[in-house]
Amino acid sequence: MSASATISLAPAMPTAAPPATDAIRVVLADDHELVREGLALLLGQAGGIDVVGTAGDVPTALRVVAAQQPHVLVLDLRMPGGSSIEALPRFAAVAPRTAIVILTMHHHPGCARAALAAGAHGYVLKESAGAELVQAVRLTHAGSTYLAPQLGVGVPAELDGGPDNLAPRELAVLRLLALGHTNPEIGQRLHLSPRTVESYRARIQQKTGRTSRAQLVRYALDHELFDPDGGD
Repeated sequence: MSASATISLAPAMPTAAPPATDAIRVVLADDHELVREGLALLLGQAGGIDVVGTAGDVPTALRVVAAQQPHVLVLDLRMPGGSSIEALPRFAAVAPRTAIVILTMHHHPGCARAALAAGAHGYVLKESAGAELVQAVRLTHAGSTYLAPQLGVGVPAELDGGPDNLAPRELAVLRLLALGHTNPEIGQRLHLSPRTVESYRARIQQKTGRTSRAQLVRYALDHELFDPDGGD
């Protein structure tokens, strides 16, 4: 199975009707070519969805999304070229109107929370992609949020706000702090100035009552805001 990056238009599928002019335009980003092909076939056959580009790594995905300005980006959680979650602000910068659906094998609620806090609009598990992915594409394109039903119980209301009323951007900063990143590194990843990151950190410390990095790491672990072991 090839993991090389590609930029291509999805081939026309003999069994699918030609895309309508108002079809939902989708870019697929996954590091496995066969997965991309399977997803393109699945979405193409669903009707009303047009796969306009694919990519096999984060830098290529950024270029394709910037060029195509799709309605929806379906993004593998971990790909060559960097963490997809940490790249979410970069996707938002190059295509602010594109909804992002994370597609992953990872069941950890903390990863779903981190993705949503960083700007994702949907979170779908690969094991149940099929109709769920089609539904997620349509719902996020319509402005809704889609969360894999298997994670519904384990993911609290980070869609509206985190524990101790942490805002989504504060959650993203806290996650990166817990992963060991410095303020300048966080600013680079989230496209914020170090001074702004410091302001977020001060608000996080005030809201959580934790002042040291060790305390913030413990807080993030206790609230399952990230997965310390990584994984896809």
